[in-house]
Amino acid sequence: MISYKNFLLESAPIKNLHLEHIEDEIFNNGVRGAREAINFLRSLRDMLSGDSPTPVTVTVKFDGAPAIFVGTDPADGKFFVGTKGVFNKNPKVIKKESDISELGYKGGLAEKLKVAFNEMKSLGIKDVLQGDIMFTSGDLEKANIDGETYTIFQPNTIVYAVPYGSDLDKKIRKAEIGVVFHTTYTGESLEGMGASFGADVSDLYKTPNVWYSDVNYQDFSGSVTMTSSETTQITSHLSKAGKTFHTIKTSSLDRFLKFQNDFPSNLTGATIKTYNNSKIRQGEKVVDPVSHSKGYIQYIHDYFNAKVFPKVKSEKGKENKEKQMQLIVSSSEKMMSTIVSCMRLHNYLVDAKMIIIEKLNNGAKRFPNTFVRTDSGYKVVNDEGYVAIDKSSGGAVKLVDRLEFSYNNFNGIKNWDK
Repeated sequence: MISYKNFLLESAPIKNLHLEHIEDEIFNNGVRGAREAINFLRSLRDMLSGDSPTPVTVTVKFDGAPAIFVGTDPADGKFFVGTKGVFNKNPKVIKKESDISELGYKGGLAEKLKVAFNEMKSLGIKDVLQGDIMFTSGDLEKANIDGETYTIFQPNTIVYAVPYGSDLDKKIRKAEIGVVFHTTYTGESLEGMGASFGADVSDLYKTPNVWYSDVNYQDFSGSVTMTSSETTQITSHLSKAGKTFHTIKTSSLDRFLKFQNDFPSNLTGATIKTYNNSKIRQGEKVVDPVSHSKGYIQYIHDYFNAKVFPKVKSEKGKENKEKQMQLIVSSSEKMMSTIVSCMRLHNYLVDAKMIIIEKLNNGAKRFPNTFVRTDSGYKVVNDEGYVAIDKSSGGAVKLVDRLEFSYNNFNGIKNWDK
């Protein structure tokens, strides 16, 4: 995750804010990241327990695609839409329909950008908003799922379903495009704009051709209030996380992270974070941090055997790669106690996070039903997850049930696979 302090530096505007999983912060930012993750979870616990106001707010993470930037170019006051490249030194923006083909956009993406350009100019966006396209009219389908009739759309992994004939359904079926806005950009030029999480859409003009929403979590009713038992459970996990945190030597953790960060680009697949993700892809929960950490050594061997050695042709090259692998293995073995402690802390954070996610899942959803497609039909799932934002610093992390969403993301039937 980007350093929280950087969010406050006007001299260093931030683009395309990147969100990290809260439990991974120890692998991203070491001791500071671990401390901030624990504090985030404490604030979320307090917020959901109904205690005094906390510096944290929550938004919903939607599984939309593609990402879109839309607003007014401060250089000339003209409306534009765009995807990647909006904030380049030479901005890649669409200010007239012909720009879409001239900038090289083709196929379905070009069609969506055409709809976005023609319909969203009527919203009166003064700055620049980033969002995710949830649907264009051609994406909408009528489907019967478990005896209920829905209008469905699937921008990426999750199938969003709205009861057919409901008020929300009528609005969606009238619209040419649907988008959720999650980030705001301000500044005197596109290149110099800085970003902040969240988007205020209350002043945007209404038009039936565009369904839009912010990503604010809106339901803090009794169904998402922590019980005393749940609060106690989270406190217990965080207490264990804190005790583990204090056993980790800063110098040892810094040495391990530098070792990992120094991997060449062709070996990023051999890092501890990629190893952890490989377990998620298989739907495996880390039950024993010790055996999981020791399994990292075998993972390194497997990675080199599958991804590195087959690409090397010469005997000298194979010998060099073998030495490289042995160096990574021996170095990891020497730092095993630090890896185990990090994974133990990682697990406590996940345990606390999951109680919070399960509680937030009880609230009313922007789209009433969410599924994933499987070979045997539709499977009920929750929203992608949530984003916790520190209102004082602007920093944010994501809270995702990775064994559900990330597994579905790796293994589910995507829209383009249908």
